[in-house]
Amino acid sequence: WDTDKFVTAPLTLPEKDQEFLFSSDGECFFPFHYKNEIFYDCVKFTMKHKWCSLNETYQGYWKYCSEDDFAKCVFPFWYRHMIYRECTEDGDAFGKKWCSLTQHYNKDKMWKYCD
Repeated sequence: WDTDKFVTAPLTLPEKDQEFLFSSDGECFFPFHYKNEIFYDCVKFTMKHKWCSLNETYQGYWKYCSEDDFAKCVFPFWYRHMIYRECTEDGDAFGKKWCSLTQHYNKDKMWKYCD
């Protein structure tokens, strides 16, 4: 890591009363591991803005997410017994289009609404 691009930030992210290395650049790493969970997109928790880890397993290096950082749809993906190559309304109670964040929705169950 180029430590010149990081600043010590006395924020309560993600553990209380610790300092973390915040970067205004760098690339989000997806999926990333944090607190025994796996995240495929930027997270918010109790913060004002969404953030992401810059490591596969969160090690204190993070940044606030920009529009370009949010999870992208993965095509094609498996849902039930079909392969989808674009967003679908299938299975959504409100008829909104959605997509998988992995190729195997049936296994991973990670998704988001399409824009």
